Amino acid sequence: MGLQALFFYLFAFVAVASAFMVIAARNPVHSVLFLILTFFNAAGLFLLTGAEFLAMILLVVYVGAVAVLFLFVVMMLDIDFTELRSGVMEHAPIAALVGLVLAAELIIVVGGSVISPEIAKTAAMPIPPVAERTNTAALGDVLYTNYVYFFQIAGLVLLVAMIGAIVLTMRHRPHIKRQDISRQVARSPETAVEVVKVKPGQGIR
Repeated sequence: MGLQALFFYLFAFVAVASAFMVIAARNPVHSVLFLILTFFNAAGLFLLTGAEFLAMILLVVYVGAVAVLFLFVVMMLDIDFTELRSGVMEHAPIAALVGLVLAAELIIVVGGSVISPEIAKTAAMPIPPVAERTNTAALGDVLYTNYVYFFQIAGLVLLVAMIGAIVLTMRHRPHIKRQDISRQVARSPETAVEVVKVKPGQGIR
């Protein structure tokens, strides 16, 4: 057994064990920490296969943003987890159906590659050898030439989704002063200035 095979089995075992603990841990904070550990080991597996770009993206995007965001949300929000667990069995049939669909898709993909290994050789744009072109450069060639418009559309969709999430979750709290530009522009001297006539000796309260 070579050193690369040893690291593969190490990363794979820790990734599978930590993925199981994500759904088995009772504490949600522990689940998020196990999720981060799963991402780190998956990034190690990508590095072993020469996909260094995917490994860095997995660490930067998922560990650096998504998993940490989950951790802060779980720690900062006052969530009644007992109430959440009480309704788990109601959604169990739907969850089982989704799991069966995902399992069937994985079986079709893995079974197709095992039954017909020549399918991988018929790819329209095969991956060049690592000695000739690095994984990051090969992905950049394909992404910014053949799929540049799809890449821009995906960025636009994510921008719209981000703006929609902000609009849907934004709540105006009372007793907080905010700038209303349209109301300021629509002001007139009659509404902006109030003339108070004070009688002699009366004063202003």
